[in-house]
Amino acid sequence: MKEIHLGQVLTKKRRRLGITQDELALYMGVSKAAVSKWETGTTYPDITLLPRLAGYFHISIDELMGYTPQMTREEIRKLYRQLSEEFASQPIGQVLVHCREIAEKYASCFPLLYQIGSLYVNYGAMAGEQEKTRKIYEDARELFKRVKTGTDDIDLAKQALNMEALCMLLLNRPKDVLDLLGQPDCSMTAPEPLLASAYQMLGSLKQAEGILQTGIYYHMLVIMNLFSVYLGLCLDDAGRFHEIYQRAMHMSAVFGLEKLHPGMLLSFYLTASRGFMKLGDTEKALEVLEQYALLAAGNIYPLHLKGDRFFDLIDNWLEHTLVLGDALPRDSRTIQKSLVDAVEHSRVFLPLQNHPQFQGIIRRLKSIAPGNADKEVSHDSETIKKNSR
Repeated sequence: MKEIHLGQVLTKKRRRLGITQDELALYMGVSKAAVSKWETGTTYPDITLLPRLAGYFHISIDELMGYTPQMTREEIRKLYRQLSEEFASQPIGQVLVHCREIAEKYASCFPLLYQIGSLYVNYGAMAGEQEKTRKIYEDARELFKRVKTGTDDIDLAKQALNMEALCMLLLNRPKDVLDLLGQPDCSMTAPEPLLASAYQMLGSLKQAEGILQTGIYYHMLVIMNLFSVYLGLCLDDAGRFHEIYQRAMHMSAVFGLEKLHPGMLLSFYLTASRGFMKLGDTEKALEVLEQYALLAAGNIYPLHLKGDRFFDLIDNWLEHTLVLGDALPRDSRTIQKSLVDAVEHSRVFLPLQNHPQFQGIIRRLKSIAPGNADKEVSHDSETIKKNSR
């Protein structure tokens, strides 16, 4: 990659001011040929001339050289989508080289480094070999550490800390996670009520309502994630496991999670069905897998965060607070493939391989196509819903 674009910048600035190469050369004390070579990129000015040259055009040296150490939010989103597509369609080693080049070029653009680390986490398992996957997770951890220590954005630093901890878990280092995170903040305080009250006192009712909607939406997703993790702790207590599952399903129904965040609900279904298998309840496991397959093969792609009639003021939060906006970390094709593989190739479901209902679930999952569900799915959907009540 060519980092310096001084020639292009110099030509553009000079012409905009209506200055000839002779005039610029006279001011800089060099020949016209020297200015011409600067503009064609054949040679560069002596480093001692850069402050004088930048001052002449009233720009910084970075701007003069065309060096852009930061990327805008939209540029990061565009690049993330491009890299995500590359991970899904190109050899992973080739894409990793591209990512490392970008990380080196924008070494101080911490929001971008965070997203590259997120890509590593989301696509690392595609490396195939365990040692290669570990190396990708280690690289991700280093990026998150750099973000955590370098950024002035408190929220981004917290996110990077949590992602660093996730990398530790993926690397099978639970003690390091505890050392890194310490004790959780369970002070029962949250900024949303205070912010909403302040906006209300100022007469900004829409802002107050938007803050509260955002808080409810965010904490709803956090609670669903907590339910999912809690299931894994209760595999020796069938009664507690069932209670957690039912409470989570009630919450999902109340908020309409199937439409708000189908990806999270799919993940919960998968965790629950695996748990029911380990508890020996194959009937319930198949029931949950039916729901999983119905949702996975539905018209939910591309997956993205969104509001609804109740959450009608969260678009601003999604657009301006989250670097990726409403997009999810992985592209649709990769998600769809993983939804099938998570069931078809899971050892937990091996006892069901010859079960007709399970085979039907696999067929339904394999029917997934971007943006559409197979006709068989819509034909069977009402039957599935009735059977799951």
